[in-house]
Amino acid sequence: MPRKPKTIPGPSRLSIILKQLTREPQPHLPNLKSLKLTYAYRNDHWGARHFVKEDLPRIRYANPSVDISVDKKLKTKEETWAPEFVVELKNGTTHNLDINGKWSTTIFSELMELSAGPWWQKWKKQQAQAGRSAPPPPQKSKTGAAAVLP
Repeated sequence: MPRKPKTIPGPSRLSIILKQLTREPQPHLPNLKSLKLTYAYRNDHWGARHFVKEDLPRIRYANPSVDISVDKKLKTKEETWAPEFVVELKNGTTHNLDINGKWSTTIFSELMELSAGPWWQKWKKQQAQAGRSAPPPPQKSKTGAAAVLP
């Protein structure tokens, strides 16, 4: 019979995953029909990759009926093409979001602005009144060598 550990076990892996999936704001998107995301799985499109890793599971958990399609394509360092993010709403309109060079939090915020409905505006207002910033942090302009290099 193994000995009992003398330490208190930490949170289980499942509880950590559920905490991540249910953190605020919950991305309840009643107007959303489908998402289609195409990006390079290597060498570029870091904002889209982080969005898929951090926010897309939360969107899937809160909206199980939404059709989500992610296409990771091979891209060499010599190639230059922008990632594509196509959002289709239930009323039939299709929107192409420009996500090239954007942070994952900015992509999430733009998706929420487009398809979340009035509760998103209400949540942002509550966050502003509480002194927390609801929108993502502003993107810093490049300085030094980063501003000159492509």
